Amino acid sequence: MYISNEGLLVILFVGLVAGWLAGKIVRGAGFGIIGDIVIGIAGALVASLLFPKLGIRLGTGLVSEIIYSAIGAVILLLVVRLVRGGGRL
Repeated sequence: MYISNEGLLVILFVGLVAGWLAGKIVRGAGFGIIGDIVIGIAGALVASLLFPKLGIRLGTGLVSEIIYSAIGAVILLLVVRLVRGGGRL
């Protein structure tokens, strides 16, 4: 799999925005700017694997990818909070 430089920049931008949104939605579970980018990118991967299997489609384009990634990042932040925080949401 080859990712161009532009594709990498788009992934980082979507991850940044999605991680920031997830940090705002799930307050107190943010990991800083780098951590939010990582959680956003991981959230994009989770959402891209989970949503098609559930039959969920939000459309196409950059905005839908940010929404997918933000939802995936929120799910990841909640799981991390459950694991780290002793089970409290």
